[in-house]
Amino acid sequence: MKLMDIISKARMLAAAVAFGLIIAPVIAVAGSVKVAGIFTLPVEQQWISRIHIALSAAEKRGEIEYVYSENVSNTDYERVMREYAEQGVDLIVGEVFGLERAARKVAADYPETAYLMGSSFAPQAPNFSVFDNYIHEPAYLSGMAAGAVSESNVIGMVGGYAIPEVNRLMHAFMAGAREMNSDVTFLVNFLDSWYDPPKAKESAFAMIDAGADVMYAERFGVADAAVERGKKAIGNVIDTANDYPGTILASALWHMEATIDKAIGAVADGSYTADDYSQYSFMAHNGGSLAIDKSLVPANVVAAIAAKEAAIRDGSFVVTINDETPVSDN
Repeated sequence: MKLMDIISKARMLAAAVAFGLIIAPVIAVAGSVKVAGIFTLPVEQQWISRIHIALSAAEKRGEIEYVYSENVSNTDYERVMREYAEQGVDLIVGEVFGLERAARKVAADYPETAYLMGSSFAPQAPNFSVFDNYIHEPAYLSGMAAGAVSESNVIGMVGGYAIPEVNRLMHAFMAGAREMNSDVTFLVNFLDSWYDPPKAKESAFAMIDAGADVMYAERFGVADAAVERGKKAIGNVIDTANDYPGTILASALWHMEATIDKAIGAVADGSYTADDYSQYSFMAHNGGSLAIDKSLVPANVVAAIAAKEAAIRDGSFVVTINDETPVSDN
């Protein structure tokens, strides 16, 4: 950071204190906002790609200067956070599900740096905000498609970890399926890994062998198993229908633009404080949407899903958020 930038920030902080602010918001910067992304997996990974795409779009518009580090291990994450903070980055974006305590300590040590982190816990004043992929609403809608199409009344579900951000999507999906098919039952398994396509594929094969004819593909590898066995699948976070033609009934999509743009704007105008940004993943903010293959889903089911989406958007129907670990039906 340039000396004049440091002096300017110091003067603004002194002014805030003089006016009696106990916890000052993160200070605005002149020109574009400097943003660093810190990711534990490659930016091509489905969840992280949503963040990277939104940040890249802001960079293309000239609103931010964007750099990122990918494949950062949990043991190295704190060091990378500190390095970016020392470099004078204004906003650090990432995910801290496996290292909450360390990440929050770094944020406390650098109060003038804004942090926007994927987390299952609350924000931390003055500068540590949280977000999560609250796409439970389109997950519910995708469940409606699955429940209506299933002929065996058995749906398989393969997830990464049994943490709130995964659990709530599964529960919403299950509720949507049950709305359309009260006889449907579920087989549930967690991989304890964010990226292990071979393991996910084997888990899906086992569920298909047990009677599942629709697979909920929370992780990569599940849809591949569905293709090989001639079954259908439901996508998550990104739309993979073109990669698996004739297989993906619907996908609950996550869009990070609303979350990222809100945070960037707050840093730019000096109003950034610790907050929960989860709401910006809701359909009302266009943070979530549904992709559906109308050639695979009956027209009456598509119409029912459209009506339910309208009810979600106007607030007349609220999808329940359930963070408890889902289990297989007996």
